[in-house]
Amino acid sequence: MRLGVLDVGSNTVHLVVVDMAPGGPPTPMSNWKTPMRLVEYLDDEGAINAKGVRKLIKGVGLAAEMSEQFHCDEMLPFATSALRSATNSEAVLSQVEEETGVRLRILSGTAEAELTFLAVRRWFGWSAGRICDLDIGGGSLEMSVGVNELPDVALSVNLGAGRLTHDWFRTDPPSRKEIKALAAHIDETLEEPVAQLKEAGPVDLAVGTSKTFRMLARLTGAAPSSAGPRVRRVLTRPGVRQLTSFISRMTAADRAELEGVSVDRSAQVVAGALVAESTMRHLGIEQLQLCPWALREGVILRRADAADAADFDPNVDFDRAT
Repeated sequence: MRLGVLDVGSNTVHLVVVDMAPGGPPTPMSNWKTPMRLVEYLDDEGAINAKGVRKLIKGVGLAAEMSEQFHCDEMLPFATSALRSATNSEAVLSQVEEETGVRLRILSGTAEAELTFLAVRRWFGWSAGRICDLDIGGGSLEMSVGVNELPDVALSVNLGAGRLTHDWFRTDPPSRKEIKALAAHIDETLEEPVAQLKEAGPVDLAVGTSKTFRMLARLTGAAPSSAGPRVRRVLTRPGVRQLTSFISRMTAADRAELEGVSVDRSAQVVAGALVAESTMRHLGIEQLQLCPWALREGVILRRADAADAADFDPNVDFDRAT
């Protein structure tokens, strides 16, 4: 079975084409994405403006064409934080469907955390024990913890690197005052969700997923992506704390010159580092191990678990894996 997974996130429109066989992992066949940065197209009322909608339609349309070219048996299109929180999300979804024929389904924050946790559990296996997973996206931070494939606690908070950069930074590089204010906001926002995570019990393995964590790990000495997905990569709290002090004094253009930092995300990496350090500190995590699988793989695995397409109802399975 060939699946096309279309992920419309805050930063990109991302299409992954994989082949699935019973009892085997997803085999990547194609990986295509285009920058989106939807948070930059929000107006004062939190609606995606006309320019952002046009850009979204173009990106989804191109992904749909590529899905056909790769002869996908099914395409699983979904959207996350940026569209989830936009005040005109329903109108945007309808316009995208009218123009492209693709009906995006918005994942709840809980479903996003659960599906990412599923991918992490499958990657590390049962021997990993109780896992805590952190995922910093463009629009939100997902956190989950548990011993099974469905986490005991799955939470989402609006602490995405792109959202925070857009809302809190006005200068490049950000001023000390801006960084201090954002750090205080992150600490305050994390108090309640961290308390819920801690109630689940001690953790055997702390995991980081997402491009932000991969960038931070690379900047603190982890192996490059060219070394392959099975190389062990870690991110330490002292490492990310020292890194934050260094990159916060650089412009986005200068950060883009660092190995492992993409031009499209160079402006966001400071906010992402602040979220990473604060979350690790609040949870008492000194070291995260990076997982190459995340949300898209979780969607693929959940679909593969269904007997056929008729058994896979995104309105149910995306909202609560059962």
